[in-house]
Amino acid sequence: MNIAEINFLDINENEEYIKILTKILKKCFEEEGLLDKNLYVNIVLTNPSNIKEMNKEFRNIDKETDVLSFPMFEKDELNNRKETNQDVLGDIVISIERVKQQAVEYEHSFERELAYMAVHGFYHLMGYDHIKEQDKIVMRQKEENILQKLKILK
Repeated sequence: MNIAEINFLDINENEEYIKILTKILKKCFEEEGLLDKNLYVNIVLTNPSNIKEMNKEFRNIDKETDVLSFPMFEKDELNNRKETNQDVLGDIVISIERVKQQAVEYEHSFERELAYMAVHGFYHLMGYDHIKEQDKIVMRQKEENILQKLKILK
């Protein structure tokens, strides 16, 4: 079963990105008990202008961002899902240029920053958010759990 479809939009394909993202999503699926749900995540790696355009079109925010998530299910729908055909959990769009910038800014490795963007996007697909402080705490704990289990710390 394929848990991720990784696409490159107006940037060069990169095997290292694919390796990092596949490892991260496998652990996310494992931790959240989704390995038997016949789901996959569509990831689009792109540039700042494309993600800015998507942010404006879908969120009415006319500025660049690092990651966008588009879930296909509500939280409770996932728990009761009995579908046998493979279905998309949702889409995650990541600006690779922004990942590179933030890795330098936060003094992380590129791998750590890309992994964080993928985990962050994944938990948005799972229905988690960080608008309210209590929700943010829960989401951050889940994100850090994945990164720690994979020993992607710096």
